[in-house]
Amino acid sequence: MKKYSFLFLLLFTGILIAQEETVKDSVQVLDEVIVKAVRVNSESPVTFSSLTQKEISKRNLGQDIPILMNSMPNVVTTSDAGAGIGYTGIRVRGSDATHVNVTINGIPYNDSESMGTYWVDLPDFSSSVESLQLQRGVGTSTNGAGAFGASINLLTDAVSENAGAEISSSFGSYNTQKYTLKFTTGKLGEHFEIAGRLSKIKSDGYIDRASSDLSSYFLQASYVDENTLIKTLAFGGFEETYQAWYGTPMVRIVGDEQGVEDYISDNYLSDAEAENLRNSDRSYNYYTYENQVDHYSQDHYQLFWSEQYNDNWSSNIALHYTWGRGYYEQYKEDEDFEDYGFDEINIGDETINSTDLIRRKWLDNDFYGTTFSLFYNNNKGFDLTFGGAWNKYEGDHFGEVIWARYASNSEIRDHYYDNYGNKTDFNLFTKVKYNVGNKILLFGDLQIRTVDYEANGVYNGNVDDSFFFFNPKAGLTYLLNDTNNFYFSYARANREPNRTDYENGTPKPETLNDFELGWRINNNKFQINSNIYYMRYQDQLVLTGELDDVGSPIRENVGDSYRLGLEIDANFIFSKHFSLQPNIAFSSNKNIDFHTSWNGELVNLGNTNIAFSPNVVFGNKFNYQPTEGLLISLFSKYVGEQFMANIDNDNSKLESYFINDLNINYEIKFKKVLKSIQISALINNIFNVEYISNGYYYTYDDTWSVSGETTTLDGAGFYPQATRNFLIGAALKF
Repeated sequence: MKKYSFLFLLLFTGILIAQEETVKDSVQVLDEVIVKAVRVNSESPVTFSSLTQKEISKRNLGQDIPILMNSMPNVVTTSDAGAGIGYTGIRVRGSDATHVNVTINGIPYNDSESMGTYWVDLPDFSSSVESLQLQRGVGTSTNGAGAFGASINLLTDAVSENAGAEISSSFGSYNTQKYTLKFTTGKLGEHFEIAGRLSKIKSDGYIDRASSDLSSYFLQASYVDENTLIKTLAFGGFEETYQAWYGTPMVRIVGDEQGVEDYISDNYLSDAEAENLRNSDRSYNYYTYENQVDHYSQDHYQLFWSEQYNDNWSSNIALHYTWGRGYYEQYKEDEDFEDYGFDEINIGDETINSTDLIRRKWLDNDFYGTTFSLFYNNNKGFDLTFGGAWNKYEGDHFGEVIWARYASNSEIRDHYYDNYGNKTDFNLFTKVKYNVGNKILLFGDLQIRTVDYEANGVYNGNVDDSFFFFNPKAGLTYLLNDTNNFYFSYARANREPNRTDYENGTPKPETLNDFELGWRINNNKFQINSNIYYMRYQDQLVLTGELDDVGSPIRENVGDSYRLGLEIDANFIFSKHFSLQPNIAFSSNKNIDFHTSWNGELVNLGNTNIAFSPNVVFGNKFNYQPTEGLLISLFSKYVGEQFMANIDNDNSKLESYFINDLNINYEIKFKKVLKSIQISALINNIFNVEYISNGYYYTYDDTWSVSGETTTLDGAGFYPQATRNFLIGAALKF
C-alpha cells in the first residue's frame, strides 16, 4: 500500500484551496472542468480542431478513433489490417504516434515506455466519447509524455439528465461485425447517475489472416449537485489480433511473378513461406502460424472530484489506475539454444544447438497516479490555472517458451528473460490569460516536468536516467472585431527517449521550439482557420523507416531539423441543405545536413526530407441534407508522396493517393418509448483505389560483395489499405 499513500495525501490536501463564498446562481457544466486544464478555446493562441459526439456517431461503425479523425487537418492515418480495425496509427504534421500526447479526461493514455498509443486496447471507445480536441504543434501544457507534434484529449460521456438506452449493430466487408449496448439511468433523485456500455467487434481484416476479436466495457457512476461533481469510471478492453506487422513486399503488391521468385531466393524463404507468397496477392501476410496473435487486456479506473466554490474559484482532482497484461505469440524457426538458456543436446555424433519453437513475450504493467488543477477567474479578463500530475509506471517484461521441437533442459513456460521498466513522471504548470482593453488577450504557460526511468534488458544492459525539463509557452490573441482574431505563440517542449530508443543505442532527449501564427474568421455563413507554423528541433528522434524484431518503429536522433507549414481549414454553409468543410496543409519537413552510412562510409546527404512527412495533405467533406433527418456526406482525402526513410531514396517512397468515402445517415424520430432509429452506411474508397499509407524501409552494408567491397543494400515492406469496402449499421435509441 505504500505506493498509494502519496495519492491519498494529494486527494485530501489538493482540494483545500479556496474559501467558502456565495455559490453561483447558474450551474456550471462541471463535466467540462475535468478537461479544462488541458483544453483551449477559439480565443487561445493555439492551433486546434475538435470533434463532437454527434459528428463522431455518424461514421462510428467499428473503426478505430484514428480512422474517425482522418478528416481533421494535417492528419494521416493507417491500419495494419488495412480496414481500420485492429492496430491503427495516426500522424499529425508528420509526427508519429510516439510524439502525439493523448489524454482521456486529462489522464495520460500513452504507453509510458514506448510512448505510443494503442487504440486497439480500447475498442469502440469512440462510443463513449463526448468530445475530442486535437491541438497541433506543442499546444498547451498537458499531462503525461510531453506533446511534441500534437496532443489529443478526449472527454468521456457527460452526466445525462434523462434515462435512456441505445442498441446498435453494424456489419460489412471482411466479415466485420460490431455490437454495442449503452444505457443511462439519468438523474436519480436529482443527484445520481449510472451509465455504461458493452461492445463487441470482430473482423477478418483486408490483409490475409489479420483478424481482430475485440471486446470492451465502460461504466460510470456520478454524483452531481449545483456545484459538485464526483464521478468514478471503469473502462477497458480485450483484444486478440492476428499479427500483420511484417507488411507486404512490393513484388506481391504489383503482381511481379518473376520478382516473387527472386524475392523467395534472396530471402531464403522456406517451402511453406514460398507457397504462401506465390498464392497470395496484395493482401499477403508473411505470418502463417495459426496462433500468431497479439493477446492483451487493459483496465482503467478513474475517480474525479470537480468543485465550483464561488464565482471565482473551481478545482478538479483525479486518481487513476491502469492494469495492462498480455502477450504476443510467435512461431520461430531455427532459434539458437543460447538465446533461450538451453543446453546443447548430443544425439550420437550429432550436436543439436538450435530448434524450432513457439514463444510468448509478455508485458504486465501497472500505471497509477493523480492529476489536479485549480482555476481562478475574476470575471474581469483574468484567468489563472494551476495544475499538474504525478504518475508511476511499473512494467514487467518476460518471455516464455511454450513448445520446442528440441526442448533440451527446459520446462514449459520457463522464462528465458525477465526485464523491467519503471518510470515516474511529475509535472506542474501555471497558465495565465489576461485581457488587455478587450482587444488583446495575453497568454502565458510555464511547465516543469521531471522524469525518472529505470530499465534493464536494453542496449547497454541497464538504464537509470533522470530528466528535468522546463517548457515555457507564451502568446497573444488580437481581437480585431466580432468575427476576426489573430494569434501568435511560441512554445518550447522537451521530451525523453523511449524504451525502443534505448534498445537500439544511446539516445539523447529531444527539444522543440514551436512558432504559430494564425487568423480565425467566424460568422454565420462560414468559418476559416488559417495558420503558419515553424517547428525547429534539436536532436529530434525521427523514424528511420526500420522496424525492430517485435515490429516497433526504430527512431534516431538527427541533430537539427524543422517542419514549416501552412494549414487552412474552413466550414462554408451555403444553405440549410449544403455545406463544405475543406482543409489543406502545405509543408516542408527537413533534416539539416543529414549524415548516414553509405557503402561503408559516413556521408553528408545535405538537407533531406524527414521520413513519413508528406508535403501536401488535403481533405474535404461535402454535406448534402435534402430533407430533415437525411444527411449525405462525401469525404475526400489526398496525401502527397512521402519517404519512409531520411535519405531521399526513391526505393523508400510511398506514392501519393487520393481516396473518397461516402457516408449516408438517416434518422427517424419518434415521440414514444423508442426515441429514434439512426441508419448509417459507409462506403470506403468508393473508386476502388489501390493505395499504401504506411511501410518500412531499411538499408544495410553487405560486406561479402564481390572483391570484399562494402555495398549498401536496401529492402522495403508495405501496408496496403483496403480497396472498396462498406459498413452499414443501425442504432435504436430509447
